[in-house]
Amino acid sequence: MIAPIEMEMSEFDIRFRRNMQSKVALLDKITHYIIRRKGKQMRPMFIFLSAKMLGEVNDKTYDAASLVELLHTATLVHDDVVDDANERRGFFSVNALWKNKIAVLVGDFMLSKVLLLSIEKNNLRLLEIVARAVREMSEGELLQIEKARRLDITEDVYFDVIRKKTASLIATCCEGGAISVDREDMSATMRQFGELVGLAFQIKDDIFDYGSDDGIGKPTGNDLRERKMTLPLIYVLNTAPKNIKKELISIVKNHNDDPKYIARGIELVVSGGGIKYATAKMMELKEQALQLLEGIPDSESKRSIIGLVEYTTQRKK
Repeated sequence: MIAPIEMEMSEFDIRFRRNMQSKVALLDKITHYIIRRKGKQMRPMFIFLSAKMLGEVNDKTYDAASLVELLHTATLVHDDVVDDANERRGFFSVNALWKNKIAVLVGDFMLSKVLLLSIEKNNLRLLEIVARAVREMSEGELLQIEKARRLDITEDVYFDVIRKKTASLIATCCEGGAISVDREDMSATMRQFGELVGLAFQIKDDIFDYGSDDGIGKPTGNDLRERKMTLPLIYVLNTAPKNIKKELISIVKNHNDDPKYIARGIELVVSGGGIKYATAKMMELKEQALQLLEGIPDSESKRSIIGLVEYTTQRKK
């Protein structure tokens, strides 16, 4: 998947480290800690592949990748504070090591770099789509918190939440890639493509909570514990007989800290067809996304972005 953009991703790493630099020693220490523990960098990959599929990668493409990765990293740091999480990708989170106040300020620093980098390079169009992603992600989080207090989320509300929370940033990546190579004519199509991929990506995360098809991934039940209304649970609550619905609601509301009850909740969702339904929905969204690329000429970059989409729905973790 990364072959067509291997050189670009290496150059991006150098530029991103430069953009994270600070003269404050503590801040520099923390940003270095974050960079060393970076994830798969799927978002920059979507930007570079979208750009290369539609044109020639240039400085604006690198700027788009930096803006999105700065925003993504800032939101992860802030999310760990909000969730009181002590781990991120198997390592201590920033707030666990340096406390909440410093973690919030580090996230703020990264958001300020988004603004400054945009203004310095006169990338106002890119700033516009990144700012929209910030708004949508915030709205999605707050909508989820508001609705989680009641266990009557509809499928429409669920999709509204994940469209804002997760899909908006991947949509921004694909749109930003098109804009960076002066393909405004493809920006709306690529945004829609990224949104569909982002929705499928989130549904895959929902499914992981109940284990994997091959039996390797053990069910965690974390979403049930946190009273998150995911697609498998919503489907079963909407379609199961009254007694099953009542039992599930009782588990989520009153027994979400008891492993025996969580195991029962997982069993009810799986046997009620929740995983089967969510998987079918995910594959439908993936196919819709791939159809949007049909008119784009074949290239190594196009094949790689298709491979990246396939990966999002087939990954094991």
